[in-house]
Amino acid sequence: MAGGNGSGGEVVSNTYQEARIWLLLPAWLTLTVLVLTPVFLMLIYSFLTKEFRGGVSWEFSLAAYDQFFFDRGLFGDEPPSIEWTYISIFWRSIWQAGVATFFSLIIGFPTAYFIATRPERYRPLWVFLITIPYWVNLLIRTVSMRFLLRDEGPMNDFLLWSGILESPIRLINTDVAVQIGLFYSYLPFMVLPIYASIERYNFSLSEAAADLYASKWAILRRVLLPSVKAGVIAGSILVFVPSLGSFLAPDLLGGAKNFMVGSLIEEQFKGNAGNWPFGAAASMILLSLVLLILLIFSSPKRTGKEAGRE
Repeated sequence: MAGGNGSGGEVVSNTYQEARIWLLLPAWLTLTVLVLTPVFLMLIYSFLTKEFRGGVSWEFSLAAYDQFFFDRGLFGDEPPSIEWTYISIFWRSIWQAGVATFFSLIIGFPTAYFIATRPERYRPLWVFLITIPYWVNLLIRTVSMRFLLRDEGPMNDFLLWSGILESPIRLINTDVAVQIGLFYSYLPFMVLPIYASIERYNFSLSEAAADLYASKWAILRRVLLPSVKAGVIAGSILVFVPSLGSFLAPDLLGGAKNFMVGSLIEEQFKGNAGNWPFGAAASMILLSLVLLILLIFSSPKRTGKEAGRE
């Protein structure tokens, strides 16, 4: 009997494993075709040689990475020095994405808290209002933001009409315009994960802390924030990563003086004069930077510490 039960258990286990494989197969195929294959092709292109009239030559080299990090003069015959142009573009992109993430958190956290503390029957309506902008294409929303912020736009017209300003504020082609564009584009990505975390939060913990004479600031800092930390981290990543590679907001709102890495990569693949290997190399450097950030926030050591605290 024992042997029979053991054989039956093995059959069930094997059947479960086969079913699991077949159920995961569509996901793996989708991931391979739409994610891994393009990344692999981009990696290969980053090691190829640029054709004079555009495109690539199938001669493997490190010229694209060398061009990104080193300046060897106009004709390539000078001693190498650090190429600060592209590094500064990356730094500007990190700074802009970080500021956009910060302001999204400052506005998104109170918004998520407000939605999560509304009566349950009204919460879907508030979430619906947050997601309405995503019914419109990002390009159309960015162009609309440019129309709103221009010198003769509705915002300046209102400020002049109300007497708050005597002359229009120039926002287009500035860092402020890029920040507004990034903030407007990705704010819901911050609100929704934090809302999901706060909705699961046990508010009796805040009540217990208040009964023990904790201030509202202490409750926020030592009770609420640690409990919803996962949502804050998820929202920050969801805002920072797309902001880092964004090119619509910098192109349409920032202009040439506010070039970001997304715009740099886009320029390399446009027209016959583009440098595809260099664009692919910049893409791989950006991807490596994003993966490094994700690894920092999802490292087993970090996760183990948070689990131990809980």
